Amino acid sequence: MNRIRLILSIAAAVFLLVARPAFAFDPENTLFLDLSGGRVVIEMRPDLAPNHVARIKELVRKNFYDGTPFHRVIANFMAQGGDPTGTGTGGSGQKLRAEFSGEPFVRGVVGMARSGLPNSADSQFFIMLGSAPSLDGNYTVWGKVIEGMENVDKIAKGDASNNGLVSRPDKIIRMRVAADVK
Repeated sequence: MNRIRLILSIAAAVFLLVARPAFAFDPENTLFLDLSGGRVVIEMRPDLAPNHVARIKELVRKNFYDGTPFHRVIANFMAQGGDPTGTGTGGSGQKLRAEFSGEPFVRGVVGMARSGLPNSADSQFFIMLGSAPSLDGNYTVWGKVIEGMENVDKIAKGDASNNGLVSRPDKIIRMRVAADVK
């Protein structure tokens, strides 16, 4: 009897894996982030943060992120970029209202950086290298890496004693909305 239950459990698990819908590629909500280590594919989440996703796409389409550094990178925590000055204080000049959700900050999640004020996000974003439950519900999640996380892991790490500031930062080669790539 136990053997039959085990076989049925395995069969049910296999069915769920096979029957589960595959990732539905939406080129309008997919980003290609090219780094020296290779390509990173980010699925944007307009269902969680429609205004942030719209702004990111607007900036990407203006080539805003091309050449910007990952100026703050903390091992097992996150890689932060999107500041054209590379200082951590720059941006595009347009603040966004927070779009907090219940989505957890786990490895591969992409969120918006901000100051201490909730409605202060601009162009800076971060990719999670690990999990950080302390960020849950306090920062806007707008995407998730669905391919190329090994390339994110290659980004130069900063000095932990200096808040992760990177002395020779890796830069974004180019960032494009998949729908715009021919």
